[in-house]
Amino acid sequence: MEVLEEREEEEHEEEQEEEEQKDKELKPLEISDKPEDLKTKESVERVCVPSDVPDFDWSSIDTSQLPSSYKTNSPSEEKLLHVAAHFLQQYTHKFVSTTVRPTLLPYTELYHWDGCASFVSDYLIMEPLKSPITPPSSLYSPTTILKYQRGNCFDFSVLLCSMLIGAGYDAYCVHGYATREICTLDETLEVCPLLRKTQEVPKEEIKKSNKYRIKSPPDLQSKFELQQKAKKAKKAETEAAQKDKERGEEMKVEKPKGDPLHGLRVHAWVLVLSGKREVPETFFINPFTGNSHSTTDEQFLGIESIWNHRNYWVNMQDCWNGCKDLVFDLSDNIRWEVMLSGSDKPHQLLPDAEEKNELPDNDMDDVPEPEDENRNLDMPPSWVDPIQISPREFETRCCQGTKVTLYKKAKLEKWAPYLNANGLVKRLTVYADAECSEVVEVKEWFTNREDMLDLREVNKRTQLTTDYFSPGHRFHLKAHTYVWLEPETENTMEFYNEARVDGLQKRVQSAMEMTEYFVGRDDFLHVRYTEFGKRGKKVHLAGMRADANARPIVQIKECFHRNPEKPADEDVAERIFLITEEMIHLTYHLKDNYLTASQKDFFKIPEGEIRGREDVMTPDMCITYQAGFSKEEKLVHLYKMLQELIEVEKQLKEQVRRSEAEVLNILKTRENEENSVKLLVSIYDTERNEKRRQEYEAMKKSREDDLLGQEGQDLDYLAPFLLQTGNTEKITKAQALRLRNDCLADLKRRLVNKANIIQARFDKAVEELQKKDEWFQENQDKLSEEEEEEFLARYSETTFLIHILSLRLRREKETAPQKYLALEEKLRKDPRFAEHLGHA
Repeated sequence: MEVLEEREEEEHEEEQEEEEQKDKELKPLEISDKPEDLKTKESVERVCVPSDVPDFDWSSIDTSQLPSSYKTNSPSEEKLLHVAAHFLQQYTHKFVSTTVRPTLLPYTELYHWDGCASFVSDYLIMEPLKSPITPPSSLYSPTTILKYQRGNCFDFSVLLCSMLIGAGYDAYCVHGYATREICTLDETLEVCPLLRKTQEVPKEEIKKSNKYRIKSPPDLQSKFELQQKAKKAKKAETEAAQKDKERGEEMKVEKPKGDPLHGLRVHAWVLVLSGKREVPETFFINPFTGNSHSTTDEQFLGIESIWNHRNYWVNMQDCWNGCKDLVFDLSDNIRWEVMLSGSDKPHQLLPDAEEKNELPDNDMDDVPEPEDENRNLDMPPSWVDPIQISPREFETRCCQGTKVTLYKKAKLEKWAPYLNANGLVKRLTVYADAECSEVVEVKEWFTNREDMLDLREVNKRTQLTTDYFSPGHRFHLKAHTYVWLEPETENTMEFYNEARVDGLQKRVQSAMEMTEYFVGRDDFLHVRYTEFGKRGKKVHLAGMRADANARPIVQIKECFHRNPEKPADEDVAERIFLITEEMIHLTYHLKDNYLTASQKDFFKIPEGEIRGREDVMTPDMCITYQAGFSKEEKLVHLYKMLQELIEVEKQLKEQVRRSEAEVLNILKTRENEENSVKLLVSIYDTERNEKRRQEYEAMKKSREDDLLGQEGQDLDYLAPFLLQTGNTEKITKAQALRLRNDCLADLKRRLVNKANIIQARFDKAVEELQKKDEWFQENQDKLSEEEEEEFLARYSETTFLIHILSLRLRREKETAPQKYLALEEKLRKDPRFAEHLGHA
């Protein structure tokens, strides 16, 4: 059996009677259930385990392939069990084990406590304890728990604690008591973590008295408006109170029924102490859910003991008020009794005489050694193999790749990446009632989508859908809100304006309007509003333009931010092109200390009337209101301004048509993306990336073919020298010696040339470095910080180049003799020179 057996000795009959008498006297609740009745209720108790998960027979585990440490105890473990048995004589509950195996896994997410807790809660299937009021008598190893992906609360805690300690946290397994909802993983009365809102604590303003302070200006607010605000605030308070009352009544209805085993249910969780890994405050982690809890949480009713891979501590504090008043200072021997004082910080031990008095006389003979020697024993190393999680297991997470969790009026579903063809990995469904019959909202999270879709929110009441995208979409989409993916319907598109040339941040469109919002434009434009008219009857004629049946543009309005380089009465704040009325309205920015802004209204002459008129510009074509005193503008200047505005109007019409075309293109693209979803696969994921795998195999095969071809057609290194002799079939001794000398001389020349080139580059770099150093010494006082940083960067690059060149030069000098000797040996062994140079 791959467990570390832990014996428990019976208490004396007198102590049992005293404890039973105390329980009768101090029992806070009247519980009429007898132990026999409790056992009967244990079997019928409901536990929130998914119905589709089959039961698992732990006796079917094959232990023949397990290491010997899983089946037998080492001498140090046997000694530890002896100490534990002696330790048990003083305390009712004992649960110590060396199953904790600290392990740091090679995944970034598992370096933080929340990532470890989330992985354990998702990866394992919860199994209830055989008896809800009794801890298990043995523990399975974390490796076995990971293999079969299931376990009880103690298995969850040991695995999570092993991962947290490996990641550097000061973590401990806790054996204690908790509420029924915690022990049975019942979250139907809990709000989903994705729906919890963080409460912002308002900052209190500290007012300092100062008799010399400047008097505040008089309050110019309207008393009538203040009264209206007070009425609205009072009405809001009344409505909030009514909602709180309704919520309170709802909470009473949803309040869980009384638990006959309250305070008796055994549970295990993880304690993380403050200090290590910059943890500011001690907290609990429920391994079933992966959520963190305060040590004062009312759902945790008491602690019997805690342990890690080094020691075991028994809680000596009273838990009448749950865990709220507990002090987690493990060096305090009054509050925490330590089992092995030599395994951790030194703790103060009780005198030998007092301990002898505490032990019964008949037990003194069973103790072969003084207690001090036993208590100074170190915890044996863990008998568990190192915890290993493959990349595929880490990615799959949930058992069979899916997990469903029910919350209060919500359901959370999770899937492994690539399990769904559309990239769906998480879905949150929010309901209007506790029975989960009416869907209010659905949120879906996606990964690895080619269209960069991350999140989709669907309001079932308004049928409004909002898609959120990561950077990288073809049209730089950030969010898209719509009811239907149809043209000329209400939809809102948000963009990553930094990636767009026009700085477009948002576009809101309906059947008759389109509003565009811009950010960071050089012309200070921030809003463009377009109003459309109704279409006429569709008439299809030969030669008709494609946009002839487009929506007619009624007006275009643009708003601009203040341009500080222009005077206020020359800086346009708003311009409206009333196209159907042949009018252009300009409004300028307010000047300082003025209540009204300058305005201009231009009236265009219809094109048919311009040809027959001699006076193109008349005073009645422009109505001007000038804030303050100014000279009257000449008609020539106004005429030029009108002509510029007419040209701008034409450009704006074209821009509006381009915006409409872009909207149609985006809608069409989004429809195609949803109809045929494509998922991105990393080039390093060879199992899923079939295309990349085929390319790699083709490249590998091509490389092998090239190597085979090279073997068959290997170049002769003596070919250039053999051509000089003319007769290559038979070589005389003189020719052999000449070929040998020429070949060695050629290699020597090439080695020398290469060394000379490196040496020349090295000398040039050193000379440049000296010049830079001299220039810096002369101009150091004149340089700015940016120039100095730039110089230091170039100086560092040159120094690095010199270092590399020196290494290459040294390597060439060291390897040159070896290359020369290697070629000489190759020539001597060449079969063409064997008879002439074999004995040379």
